[in-house]
Amino acid sequence: MEDLILPDTDSLAARVADGARLAIVKNKSGVPMATVRALIRRGVRDLHVIGVPTSGLPIDMLVGAGCVATVESAGVTLDEFGQSPCFGRAAKAGDIRLMDSTCPAVYAGLQAAEKGIPFMPLRGLIGSDIARYRADYKVIENPFGENDPIVALPAIQPDVALIHAPFADAHGNVWIGRQRELLLMAHAARETLVTVEEIVDGDLLRDERLAPAVIPAFYVHCVAVAEKGAWPLNLPGRYDEDEAHLALYARQAATPAGFAAYLAEYVTGARAAAE
Repeated sequence: MEDLILPDTDSLAARVADGARLAIVKNKSGVPMATVRALIRRGVRDLHVIGVPTSGLPIDMLVGAGCVATVESAGVTLDEFGQSPCFGRAAKAGDIRLMDSTCPAVYAGLQAAEKGIPFMPLRGLIGSDIARYRADYKVIENPFGENDPIVALPAIQPDVALIHAPFADAHGNVWIGRQRELLLMAHAARETLVTVEEIVDGDLLRDERLAPAVIPAFYVHCVAVAEKGAWPLNLPGRYDEDEAHLALYARQAATPAGFAAYLAEYVTGARAAAE
């Protein structure tokens, strides 16, 4: 399994092609921020980024760096630190394509891909602006009922799922704790690229206490160690979000010049080289 364990996040980011459909989990579930910074350094372009089911800082940074063509998500926000400024500017200017969705719809689309079926039915969207402006959402008749329309959502199959988790073993099994949407992403995606805080000894699938919270290596394509790899966001059970840094980001990213200065200091400059 030597080729499964990569030396760093830049090697991991090199596996993401321009134009890839890229799934990133919501802000508080183990966001692969070290990989996001590596993607920006690599200069990836034309990504179709899927927030599972929402996102914030990672999409905002990728959009601001010119890496994104399409955003598909139920929402993009910096939570208590305000709106996502780079995303907001790009959306207003028409620089990115928006595919508005809802949390249940994003999960349902991934579940369809997980099951290998072309669509998943979902209630609750009929009559909404979401359904009105999503031409790929189709209203069909329930074949088991009468006068019972329902929305058919197309499967969402990411080319790549990006994940950050507490630890993995040398076989490529990845422990995710209670963050079950990460398992869904790995099942649905063509490739799953993972950063972890550490590689541990043994086989996680042989430990009855840990195995239920493990993504088996079968679904994992590459792993790289990235200590504090979710920073400045949190990693459940390991560390909290860096509120001071998130506030700093929100202030700097409020203008294009400020965002450029942020990238120069924390992504492409000396601080980034220390990752």
